[in-house]
Amino acid sequence: MRDINLKATEYFEAVARLGTVTKAAHELGVSPSAVSQQISALETQFGVKLFRREKRRLTLTLDGDRLFQTTSQAFGALRNARSAIGRQRDMRSLTIRVSPSFGVRWLGPRIASFAADNPDWAIRIDATPDFSAFETEAVDLDLRYGMGSWAGLMVEPIVNDMAMPMCSPSYLERLRGISDDPVVQLAHSRLIDSVKTMYRWDLWLAANRIDLPDLSYPFRFDRSSMSIEMAKQGGGVALDSAVLCLGELERGELVPMAPNFPVIAFDAYWIVCPPRHMNRRIVKRFSDWVTAEARTTEARTRRVLEDMGCVFRSGDDLEMKEVTPWSL
Repeated sequence: MRDINLKATEYFEAVARLGTVTKAAHELGVSPSAVSQQISALETQFGVKLFRREKRRLTLTLDGDRLFQTTSQAFGALRNARSAIGRQRDMRSLTIRVSPSFGVRWLGPRIASFAADNPDWAIRIDATPDFSAFETEAVDLDLRYGMGSWAGLMVEPIVNDMAMPMCSPSYLERLRGISDDPVVQLAHSRLIDSVKTMYRWDLWLAANRIDLPDLSYPFRFDRSSMSIEMAKQGGGVALDSAVLCLGELERGELVPMAPNFPVIAFDAYWIVCPPRHMNRRIVKRFSDWVTAEARTTEARTRRVLEDMGCVFRSGDDLEMKEVTPWSL
């Protein structure tokens, strides 16, 4: 048998579904005679009658009904796909790339409010350890962790991070059973290392003039979310972001190891994109929103830490390690 005439099959499916040649012709945008000709051609190709013609009514024959069951599923699926593609094409979207821990712990709990204020926009978040190649990828902007040195792109700081040693209350009680001196406590601690953060234990110890006889890391993680979780579970002391674990600090699940160890504040997260992307209304709107959210979070984090007796030190004059592509 020759290949099936797809046009004739489409016309047949429309007639069988709608019940008349006239209705099918109207849907297809052709004349009734064109539809009738295609139905006749299909019947000739199959060598069977597909319809019984009874006055002005068309009734499917057994062979016609068998063909309609197949064609209705096939063309129905095609119509659904075409409709979905059309909706996707017409839907306005914002695509954001973000580091995994920041996406889960900071952006994730907040993004619903932005989506609620922008219901006509599809929000797509890509949590990945890779920076966007804006010239070849369909990404509107990155929320990057680093020092902010990305040439040729618009770079704006959004989150002033706050790093400090922290642990669970139960772990701190065990350390206080050893000594009242935080330095001695630190020497007896299991240090949790976030291996891709800009400000790690070796830099922190040097800045605080603390010399540990054995600087070792029983636990090393490449995601801050994992380091924070280990500290919360009583696994040791993490030097990590108070901004990312603000909820745990507020609930008392994590505490500063020693309030007299200063909290190091430094610009850590940035909005990054080609300058032309800021001409898109939704990109500018998201940029303004995330900046406002970050300011609110920063102020809230400072209040919580100050209530715990913490002091702050700027990280501007401290050595940092650039991380590529990101840490958190």
